[in-house]
Amino acid sequence: MPKAIETVNLTYVYPDGTRALEDINFVAEKGDKIALLGPNGAGKSTLLYHFNGLLMPTSGKVYVLGKEVFKNNLDFVRQKVGLVFQNPDDQLFAPTVFQDIAFGPRNLGLPDKEIEERVKWAVEVMGLKGLENKPPQRLSQGQKKRAAIAGVLAMKPEIIALDEPTANLDPKTVNSILELLLKLNEDYGMTLIIATHDVDFVPLCADKIYVLGRGKIHLHGPLKDVFSSTET
Repeated sequence: MPKAIETVNLTYVYPDGTRALEDINFVAEKGDKIALLGPNGAGKSTLLYHFNGLLMPTSGKVYVLGKEVFKNNLDFVRQKVGLVFQNPDDQLFAPTVFQDIAFGPRNLGLPDKEIEERVKWAVEVMGLKGLENKPPQRLSQGQKKRAAIAGVLAMKPEIIALDEPTANLDPKTVNSILELLLKLNEDYGMTLIIATHDVDFVPLCADKIYVLGRGKIHLHGPLKDVFSSTET
């Protein structure tokens, strides 16, 4: 069975010469819940952006469900890997929540009936019922985050990569987002890859971990093994 995502010796250098990732070997099996832990500037976001082809490697390879990511198969990659940005305002731009969530499926050229069904399902799963006709700008930060995730869900991805999903949220909202993410994994079998700098959030959301710093992987493995090795 192919891995959900795999990178082989992935290196990425920004146009200004900054080495953002160096020799990254990462594996996510189907159904995994993986945390990418590290401080700001560790390379977490840059790595996530490679998973759905937003960035392409300077050297090395990225595979999604066994297929190497190339510029000519990005439609396949982006249907399989949903990316949720740290700031939901980067993702929400349509006049209403419904139109925002429908944007991806509409771009796939799906029939209106299927678009409507996908939006309805995503709204239900993310607890946005009653907000479909509201402008995204009028939503609370937690509602915006859920709407951004719903937009990704409507694409029916197998893998969801989330960049700091708890950033700027109060503890109650963090808990509700966490519950929804775990539901996506448990009920729908979606692979979760969550970039975070919040050490306390990691045991709640993941069972495997990659610890990044300055563009390199310093530790990785099952959560209990990595956490116990850092305590000794």
